[in-house]
Amino acid sequence: MVTPGQLSPATRTSLSPAEGDADEITTGALGDLPAEPGWRRPVLLDADLLILVTGGHGSAELDFRALPCRPGTLLRARPGQALRCLGAHLDATVVRWSAGTLRGLDVDPDAVPTYRQLAGEDEDAVIGEVTQIAVDAERHRGVPAARALLRHQLAVLLLRLTLLGSPDERRAARPELETFHRLCREVERGYQHTRRVEDYAAQLGCSVRTLTRACLAVTGRSAKQVIDERVALQASRLLAATDDPIARIGRRLGFPEPTNFGRFFTREVGVSPGAFRAAREQPLPVRMVRPRPPADAPVPNGRA
Repeated sequence: MVTPGQLSPATRTSLSPAEGDADEITTGALGDLPAEPGWRRPVLLDADLLILVTGGHGSAELDFRALPCRPGTLLRARPGQALRCLGAHLDATVVRWSAGTLRGLDVDPDAVPTYRQLAGEDEDAVIGEVTQIAVDAERHRGVPAARALLRHQLAVLLLRLTLLGSPDERRAARPELETFHRLCREVERGYQHTRRVEDYAAQLGCSVRTLTRACLAVTGRSAKQVIDERVALQASRLLAATDDPIARIGRRLGFPEPTNFGRFFTREVGVSPGAFRAAREQPLPVRMVRPRPPADAPVPNGRA
């Protein structure tokens, strides 16, 4: 039996699903994520993750945002995001699932905050549920009949995390937020092909003014800024986590000419692509982070 507030290391399994079980829910240790020890550079994630810090102190860089970590810290990471963890003694349990795993269940994984510091009864409840998922994932590993159990356990955990926010954080969506969501979905599908607000407005059947008004209401940034920031984020991920040539990365993002890509990236990020890549092994300064309201969470995040 696991004491409340503790997570048994014995419950941790490999994060890699068995061959042919891409939608299986798996659990493992934080150190299972990087291909090489030491988190020398960020890892591009290929699945949805919940990361519960169980020991030590350090920091996590999620899409180049430095987050302080200590026992009780919970991170929600998504496919395509760049993750790096720093801290010689930082330990965490990871729950991994893939697109389609929760299909048919009344739960929205994107409603879970990216970062939250748990405490008290909330922390005990989350630790208990993560522990049970890990125990059952190991005990019934590879058993098809256990998938429904794990799916529902994960859904309960995600629902609990969604409800941890304040009433203001759970407020009903307003029209501008729904329009912003729709734009985000279109940007995820099309950012490699177009950065024109007019193109997205035509696809959504609304005006450029409507998109800009929605983006300003939700994020404080214009629609054009939201689109360009998504492209710059993807460029940053690829520069930091891969060894692809800079020119090839530019072409993947719709820049046939390397000079155009260089100017765009320098304008958006503040340094050239080459300088950004050269500094990728340097940790970001850790700063205290307050949970973001849901209105900020739907910014395009690489779920294409």
